Amino acid sequence: MAKLAFLGLGVMGYPMAGHLQAAGHAVTVYNRTTSKAEAWVAQYGGAMATTPAKAAAGAEMVLACVGNDDDLRSVCIGEGGAFAGMGKGTLFVDHTTVSAAVTRELHDLAAESGIGFVDAPVSGGQAGAENGQLSIMCGGSQADYDRAAAVIAAYAKLCRRIGESGAGQMTKMCNQIAIAGLVQGLSEALHFAQKAGLDGRAVVEVISQGAAGSWQMSNRYQTMLDDTWDHGFAVDWMRKDLGICLATANENGASLPVTALVDQFYKDVQKLGGGRWDTSSLLKRLQAMG
Repeated sequence: MAKLAFLGLGVMGYPMAGHLQAAGHAVTVYNRTTSKAEAWVAQYGGAMATTPAKAAAGAEMVLACVGNDDDLRSVCIGEGGAFAGMGKGTLFVDHTTVSAAVTRELHDLAAESGIGFVDAPVSGGQAGAENGQLSIMCGGSQADYDRAAAVIAAYAKLCRRIGESGAGQMTKMCNQIAIAGLVQGLSEALHFAQKAGLDGRAVVEVISQGAAGSWQMSNRYQTMLDDTWDHGFAVDWMRKDLGICLATANENGASLPVTALVDQFYKDVQKLGGGRWDTSSLLKRLQAMG
């Protein structure tokens, strides 16, 4: 069992930190909105701190799940940042989906202070976090990964080291690229079924058992057909992630025509007021078109 700090108690971080506390670790949490940290302590026990540095003081490992590149920089090296409270030989594990560039920047800064750094973005959504069934893709040294994996097993269904620093983030980009095309295809299939006067549930029951089956189909078709979007992974966050994918593709020369197109479709969903809707709301865009 370890003394840990967890930074960021959003829809993912809140239950992830809870799994760590339930596993017997001593967890101190930090969240920008203090009331969320207070609620977490009331629910799980543990402790809270008013800055990342105070949360990190004395911790063997600091884990984070925040919003974007700027948020990660802030909790690491901003005023009261975690790195200032971490000692030599400690480890920082980042579950945020960010650019590989900021990951490598912070990895190098951490190394200057003798702090290990593992980028470990996750896939599985809110349900995966709550059920402790996340897929976690990691970048960093083998030794740092081995230390991290032993702890994050508390909420991991699958955890793999892909390569050196930044490899985890690059793999998460592959994940989001694949999802974008899948959700658009599923949306078009359900939209077509509706226009053809078919029973969408019956259609999915059949096609989900064949080559068209996917996690998105199995876990999202019912809410899509029910016109329910107040759950899951928000469109705003998906656009943030796809922006990272497209920017990185410009750097490495990858061609992502479908990803670029679906990113614009999500922009249309935002214009419909769906920034906080689940990513499966691409169907709503097609319905709005008539």
